Formats: sequence, C-alpha cells, structure tokens
Amino acid sequence: MLNDQPASPFDALCAQVEREMERLRVPGVALAVLYQGETRAAAFGVTNIAHPLPVTADTLFQIGSITKTFVATAAMRLAEAGQLDLDAPVRQYLPELRLRDETATARVTMRHLLTHTGGWLGDYFDDFGWGDDALARYVAAMAKLPQLTPVGSLFHYNNAGFNLAGRVIEAITGQTFESAMVELVLAPLGLEMTFFYPWDAMLHRFVVGHTSPYDADEPVSLARPWPIGRSSHPAGGIISTVDALMRYAQFHLTAGGVIHEMQAPLVQTTLAGDWRGLSWMVRQVGEMRIIGHGGATKGQQATLQLCPAAGFAIAVLTNSDRGSELHGTVTTAAFNAYLGAVAEAPVYLALSSDALIEYAGRYTAPLNDVTLDVGDGALKLQLIPKGGFPRPDSPPGPTPPPACLAFASRDLAYVADGPGKDSTVEFLRDSDGRIIWLRMGGRVHRRVEG
Repeated sequence: MLNDQPASPFDALCAQVEREMERLRVPGVALAVLYQGETRAAAFGVTNIAHPLPVTADTLFQIGSITKTFVATAAMRLAEAGQLDLDAPVRQYLPELRLRDETATARVTMRHLLTHTGGWLGDYFDDFGWGDDALARYVAAMAKLPQLTPVGSLFHYNNAGFNLAGRVIEAITGQTFESAMVELVLAPLGLEMTFFYPWDAMLHRFVVGHTSPYDADEPVSLARPWPIGRSSHPAGGIISTVDALMRYAQFHLTAGGVIHEMQAPLVQTTLAGDWRGLSWMVRQVGEMRIIGHGGATKGQQATLQLCPAAGFAIAVLTNSDRGSELHGTVTTAAFNAYLGAVAEAPVYLALSSDALIEYAGRYTAPLNDVTLDVGDGALKLQLIPKGGFPRPDSPPGPTPPPACLAFASRDLAYVADGPGKDSTVEFLRDSDGRIIWLRMGGRVHRRVEG
C-alpha cells in the first residue's frame, strides 16, 4: 500500500532545499529547525567539489555576519555586569580612538556601533595579520574612513563599527577578542563546535566556499581565500554548525533581562518598516515578529531566523555565493508551514517612463556600484561588483543579470525579478528633495551620475 500520509513541514523543507540546490548549483547545505523545544537537522551535498565529503549536521560553515549577534550578546553580558555603558562615548574605553570626523570620535557610543548608526564608511576590509594586535591596528586605520552621515542619524550597514565594538570588548576585558568571546558567550552556552581560527576548524569536517556563476554554462569553482582575516573577526569571523546555532537560538528565544533587550526595535532600517535592534534585524512576517541575521563570506552564506513568540528558529548554512537565494525561499516556506505567517504583498505604483527618469543614474559604494536605466517602461537595475573583500585587492565576484524595479511608494522599490527578487531599494533625499543616496542591502550608495 502506498503511503499517502502528507509530508511533515520539515520533510517538505528538505525537498525544497534539494530543488534549490540543483537550480542554483549550491554544492552543500546544512539545515536545522527548532520548534516547540524539538530540533531537527538535515544535511545535503558535499563540503568541497574538489575534495568532496558529505555535509553532515556537524559540518563547520562560516556564518559570516551572524557573528555580530554574538558580539552584541557579549556586550550585553558586560553591560549586565556593570562593565559597559552602551550610551557612554567609546573613547571612555578607547582613549586613543581617532576617527576622521571629530564629532563622531567624541560622540559615538556602543549603542551606535551595535545598531549600525556610526555613519562612517562601513565596508572596509584589510589584512592586519594574525597577531593579537590585529584589531588595534584595524581601529587605528579607521581614521581614514570618510564620514558619510552624521553619527546616530541614519542606519547603514557598518562592518567597521562591529570591528570597533570588538576592540572595545578587548579593552574592557583585557583579553583578545576571541578569548573574551569564549568566556562571555561560547563556553557558557556550551558551543564547543564554534571557532574563530582556521587552524581550529581544520581539525574537523568543514566546508569550502564556492562561486556559482549566473551563466549555467560556466562551471562552479572554489572561492578563495578561505579565511576573512583576524581584524574582521567581530564583523563575521565565527565558524560553526547548525546544531550549535540551534543551541544559541534557544538561548535567545528564552533570554530575559538585558539579553532580551537586544530584540527591541531601535532604528528603522528600511522604508518598508524593517528595524534593527542591538545587532538583530527585526521585521514582521504577517502577525509574527521575526528577529534574525544573515551572513556572507567568500563563497559561503548563512541565515539564522527566530520567532520568539512561537519558540521557533531556523538556520540554513550554504557553501555557495548564491546561498542567500536558497535561504529566502526556504525560510519563507518555513514561516508559512510552521507558523502560518505570510508576508503581506506590497501594492505597486504605476509610474510612467518620464517619472522614472528621476531615479536613473549611477550610485557608488565600496563593494559594488549600481546603475539604473529606464527602458521599455521600467526602471532597470544593474549591480556591478567591485571586489574588495576580504582584502582590498580581492577581485569581484560574478555580475548578476539586470533586474526591474517595482515601486511601492515614491522612494521605496522592490527588485521584481532575478537573484535579488523582493529585496528593497530605497532613495534617500536631501533637504531640497534631491536624491543623494540609494540604500540597498543596508548599504548606502552615493549618487554620482544622474
């Protein structure tokens, strides 16, 4: 007799992962779901196309910027112990701090750092070696970073700010950043399979990043280099497993006191109504509040999403630079299947070609440029990768295909198709109403043509 029992939500997610892996040519994935106290995990594909081993639930992946939530957790432990005041000037802990903008140097606080509102150029990466002075040298080099917006005035994603936060943790604890993180977060939560250094990860099964070109006729290749460098450990250096992330998620699902304060929405991050807490991204999916964070390193992408009200968490780790496309599909399906949460679809405006001309032009940021052109009655976006991660001389990744924008309001649009489908594109204006910034992926791109 055929088994006509419907697939469980987790089995359905696993099937979806396999379909998306084939479509996007993602070599390996680890998936875990925590719901009502029960964790289920599954693994797919291989660690490395050149030297393949099966991915398991205990395989190590780089989790990239999910690390930032660990940094904020450590900071809140220090605040709870009375060792850190989130609203005190950072110079209280680092008297040597020198930023390019004197006002920012004097005013910036840990709260600004943890909410990405420092205001200076945030995508700065460089190699300061593997010595214990790597973070101190990085922070000294921040003196050259231009101040894009006044401190505290506007959210735009800031990796440099989290590296500065890591240096503050070093100054307060008198330890290296990595040792302080073990003492404040990793050891108390029992996260034995969570590391910072490549030489620790290489003693276990771990994945290698991959580049999956958008042209299906081009082969998938290994992504190099593997480590992101010690000076960027606070911004995105953790290497972990889906099992460890579920234990970390359980901690945040049930945390009270100052740790719970991390989930409060503090700074609006998009015109669509998304917010940032102390490191956590905060958004609504239907009636459910979701907190989470994504992460991307060289050829590896990760996501961790939690719904505290439902006791739900999902982690998806991939070893491909197209992993975020898989994450989006799988997490959306998970919110629907487990929580019945479906995001409300935006209502789009019908704008004429003449109206769209206002937005056309070129916008620039450190890691990529964006061009917008009007054609066939639509505004078309082209992302142009420039490289610069994890070192200034790192080459750019593949150029994605162009995509059309659909406007929900005068200054809020969504990517209507292609790899970045449903992501927001916002236009920020000066006091005279002129567009000066395009904000996409949390980054502000300065308008240079148009």
